[in-house]
Amino acid sequence: MKVGVCTRIANLLVRCFDAGPGECVACVTTYLGAMRTLLLSSLLLVGTAQAQQKTFTLTSADVGGQATLRQVFNGFGCTGENISPQLAWSNAPEGTKSFAVTMYDKDAPTGSGWWHWLAFDLPADTKELRSGAGTPGRTGLPTGTVQSRTDYGVPGYGGPCPPPGHGPHQYVVTVHALRSEKTGLDATATPAVVGYTLNSLTLARASIVFYYTH
Repeated sequence: MKVGVCTRIANLLVRCFDAGPGECVACVTTYLGAMRTLLLSSLLLVGTAQAQQKTFTLTSADVGGQATLRQVFNGFGCTGENISPQLAWSNAPEGTKSFAVTMYDKDAPTGSGWWHWLAFDLPADTKELRSGAGTPGRTGLPTGTVQSRTDYGVPGYGGPCPPPGHGPHQYVVTVHALRSEKTGLDATATPAVVGYTLNSLTLARASIVFYYTH
């Protein structure tokens, strides 16, 4: 498209050189208008590209479209390893003072979904959580991080474990960029209270989605 526009402008410029005295002013005016349009379009493309590069983004080297037994819960009839996935994020918004990580299953047959992971008060310089960092009994979370009670009834990561035959469940892992260094919550906070608090403090969110069927 850019090549075609530039070609048309070049042809217009040639016609301006060949134009007679009566047509010259109109031709040059048209040429300048075309150049202005091209310049504005180029600036818009550059601005869009820069904005895309700065989008708050979450990735994982461990999970793609589907969970594996490495992430699946060990209990409730499931026999996975319950290893929390590796997570990495970038381009958090200006003003971010801490992060929170959540994992939620909206398809759980509870009427209110199922919270699988709630971690917050991660320092603002945190960029990654290694595999297993959120698994109960393991180390790897930044100093000061709090993990609160999930719907399994205990703090820490609890992997997918949908009812047998219930079909694929969608799991949303989200990193929340927060405007406060501390949420004021501790490990006894309920998922509802954590969710309410995070919503009130969140500047931006970045999520990944994966599925699992039991």
